[in-house]
Amino acid sequence: MIKIDKSGCKPFADEKRFNEYMNKALAGFDTLEGGKGAGNDFLGWNHLPGTITQDVLDGYKEVVERWQAMNIDTVVVIGIGGSYLGAKAAIHALSHNFLPGKGMQILFAGNSLSEDYMAELMDVIENKNTACVVISKSGTTTEPAVAFRIVKQYIEQKYGLKEAAKRIVAVTDRSRGALKSLATAQGYTSFVIEDNIGGRYSVLTPVGLLAIALAGYDIDAMVRGAQEAEKVCGERSEDNPAIQYAALRNMFYDAGYKTEILVNYNPRLLYVSEWWKQLYGESEGKDGKGIFPASVTNTTDLHSMGQYIQEGERTLFETVLHITNCRREMRIPFDKDNLDSLNYLAGKRVEECNEGAMKATIMAHIDGGVPQIKIDVERVDEFNLGWLFYFFEKACGISGYVLGVNPFNQPGVEAYKKNMFALLGKPGYEELAAQLKGRM
Repeated sequence: MIKIDKSGCKPFADEKRFNEYMNKALAGFDTLEGGKGAGNDFLGWNHLPGTITQDVLDGYKEVVERWQAMNIDTVVVIGIGGSYLGAKAAIHALSHNFLPGKGMQILFAGNSLSEDYMAELMDVIENKNTACVVISKSGTTTEPAVAFRIVKQYIEQKYGLKEAAKRIVAVTDRSRGALKSLATAQGYTSFVIEDNIGGRYSVLTPVGLLAIALAGYDIDAMVRGAQEAEKVCGERSEDNPAIQYAALRNMFYDAGYKTEILVNYNPRLLYVSEWWKQLYGESEGKDGKGIFPASVTNTTDLHSMGQYIQEGERTLFETVLHITNCRREMRIPFDKDNLDSLNYLAGKRVEECNEGAMKATIMAHIDGGVPQIKIDVERVDEFNLGWLFYFFEKACGISGYVLGVNPFNQPGVEAYKKNMFALLGKPGYEELAAQLKGRM
């Protein structure tokens, strides 16, 4: 369960203005629930959690059990954007900061075109018992397609074609596309990405849940959290946290606060922030509109970005992810010499200091002219991550409609692709290639 704390917003907007934007957010909620807004053919995520059955989850677990029986210890998950960020966020959040994870080691590929990255990934898997999950609706997106071609060739050469087919799982379109055709021809186990679910809204599909299960985490609990969030965030109520969050961020945007910084005080949430940035940036950044999504991990980034946030241009607001319960307990010891002058902290939990730093920073930033939205999350576990993922998705759909954009398309993403195809010599792009080379 999460709660919105808007006390840090009060110095910047009165209740009348907040209520005005609550009405706008309620209208955005109605548009989303009514399925009549722009992009309404991509609403498959909206009521997805309630449709996830045990049979669906058991299908992912069957792959886990089969690969465990084969003693597979390393899985390369290939995808880009929403096809890897949700799984990466969950696995990073749930894993020990320094020790190996509970299940198979998950390595991500296909999210860049870095030659060094790909070569070093191949170094790692050379002495591992390796399998691969490839995620792509089309099978032709350049970054994951390049990575899959390399990894597939390696697996086939090392294990043979018949064995390789047991070690590759495709998450792809139901009936069309290059990857679907290959999966059918080679006999890969495959799972479907439904047409009505865009990549950045897909963490609660096999796109995210399969990799999370392979890493050894409880996808049943994650789905239960998302299902509870679906119920709470599906209420047309002023107590709905998704409606509240959509209202607050649009209220600040219209008041001239054009950048939102997602702040966390736990390094486990680093990739949750990365997932959030894609969700909101790709959903809202269009038609010359949109809040720019940025993120910091404090207290670390208070020593790098803190100065700007405190005294820079007053066009930003912060949303603080506050984890109310830690997994572990560690207390600061007493030191008889006290050379560091820290004995005033002796006996306190480290998290007490972290909480104190958070509260102090929120107050300092309010005094510096930075509005503060706080989202309280009970703890970092599968249930609460499922809750958080769905909450942010729901709020994003509502917020996009309040903003007046289609939250479910991404037309601007195609611009770089066309130029890249032309410059790399893809057939059919010769004329554009000539134009681009003339500009270089």
